[in-house]
Amino acid sequence: MFGLEFLVRGAQEFDEPGVCISFEETPADLAANVASLGFDLVKLQRKKQLAVDYIFIDKNEIAETGEYDLEGLFVRLDAAIRSVGAKRVLLDTPEALFAGLSDEGVLRSELRRLFRWLKAKGVTAIITGERGEGTITRHGLEEYVSDCVILLDHRVQNDAVTRRLRVLKYRGSTHGTSEYPFLIDDHGISVLPVTSLGLTHPASNEHISTGIAELDGMFSGGGFYRGSSVLITGTAGTGKSSVAAHFVDAACRRGEKAVYLSFEESPQQIIRNMRSIGLDLERWVSEGRLHIEAARPSTFGFEMHLVRTHQMLERHKPRVVAIDPLSGLLPGGSTHDVTTLVLRIVDFIKGRGATAVFTSLSGFDDAQVTDLSISSLVDTWILLRNIEVSGERNRLLYVLKSRGMAHSNQIREFLLTSHGVQLRDTYLGPGGVLTGSARVAREAEERRNELLMQSEIRRREAALAASMRALDAKIEALHAERETHSRELESITGQDEMRRSAIVSDRDELKRSRSLVEDRPAKGARPNGRVSKS
Repeated sequence: MFGLEFLVRGAQEFDEPGVCISFEETPADLAANVASLGFDLVKLQRKKQLAVDYIFIDKNEIAETGEYDLEGLFVRLDAAIRSVGAKRVLLDTPEALFAGLSDEGVLRSELRRLFRWLKAKGVTAIITGERGEGTITRHGLEEYVSDCVILLDHRVQNDAVTRRLRVLKYRGSTHGTSEYPFLIDDHGISVLPVTSLGLTHPASNEHISTGIAELDGMFSGGGFYRGSSVLITGTAGTGKSSVAAHFVDAACRRGEKAVYLSFEESPQQIIRNMRSIGLDLERWVSEGRLHIEAARPSTFGFEMHLVRTHQMLERHKPRVVAIDPLSGLLPGGSTHDVTTLVLRIVDFIKGRGATAVFTSLSGFDDAQVTDLSISSLVDTWILLRNIEVSGERNRLLYVLKSRGMAHSNQIREFLLTSHGVQLRDTYLGPGGVLTGSARVAREAEERRNELLMQSEIRRREAALAASMRALDAKIEALHAERETHSRELESITGQDEMRRSAIVSDRDELKRSRSLVEDRPAKGARPNGRVSKS
């Protein structure tokens, strides 16, 4: 399959004709086997882009006599290369040529000559081989004379099949030395690197709403960064899926496309359940803004889940992706495998500039570690938890981290209502944090106390107002009395002044009278003032 795709892709995409020499399958069998991948070998042969030759060798019909060489193979291979002007060659598998040979020296000599002959022809050749006992190939020679050795591995782990690819050597070129998962689907072979080659994801300054107004208020920018990754953890029933659904709903309301990948619920079940909290996801599905994909984790191996996710994102090109829950993948493999899978998904989604929301089930409340060890991979981590108070369980929400922005450190009560998710401030009393009925009772008591206080205040206000009115009346009376006294004082002062003025006037009049009497001469008086005697 690897070799045939090498030939087909070369002919279709790079205009490089190829030759396939098969020792195990006929041309008809090869064409039928790859037809499911969309490869039409017959059409390529008609267009002179591919030549297929089948060489049948039965080791039971081989008698080892005289010298043995591969001249016959070289003749047929040379004719096939010339017929289409081949640049690529596949030999699958030449081990059949040596099935009846016991002379290891001849075998090694002819293998070397085959590799030298292919190099001399200037073609790029893929030669397949089976693994030997303790060696990479059955004869233990091919890996030394070839320029590149690719090892394909097939494993079954936890009832899931995993294919892996490793480049053992590649002369003249640097290459990855890790094992890379790959799979074969209806598009051929897909090889998925463990991580991106470099951390070159774009970093947007745009904020987008979480879909919950109160939760937006817990972030300084009013929501998540565009292109960030968000983890929502909590125990069962804390509302993780509901928060994720709100985020998806908000994206659809903005006119953006969203993808919701579920590992536990069917699309119709998700739509029904979210309708109970006031979210109509079916509307967005029918309008083409939302695509819901559901699959059990055990249905495919990790690589198939990853490729399906890649294909789904390529097909729908969403701006928002929700995966619910990541912890559902744990039974299918080790924590390391799941963490690696999540890392590749995060890298891929970030590379496309989309925002990702992941949910994960925690084993216990207030768990500030994740079973998947992925908290360091995400940008924002929201923790949901249940608490038991006064015989009831209530939900709490708080933000553990949010890279690149200030965020609230407050614990908020988390309510699922018929109108969606609501966050309320928790009541911090002498006995600690109160939620649920205890909070409602305490708030009712505070309202009653507030009403009583308001009533007392109004009573005191009325009493003080009456007292002030009485004082104002007294002050008015005193002002009137003062005015009366003032007028009386003015009257007394006026009378006194009149009396004084009258006294002064009388005195002046008296003085004038006396002055007239003294100045008039007496009768019979002489001018000298003497009185004459008669």
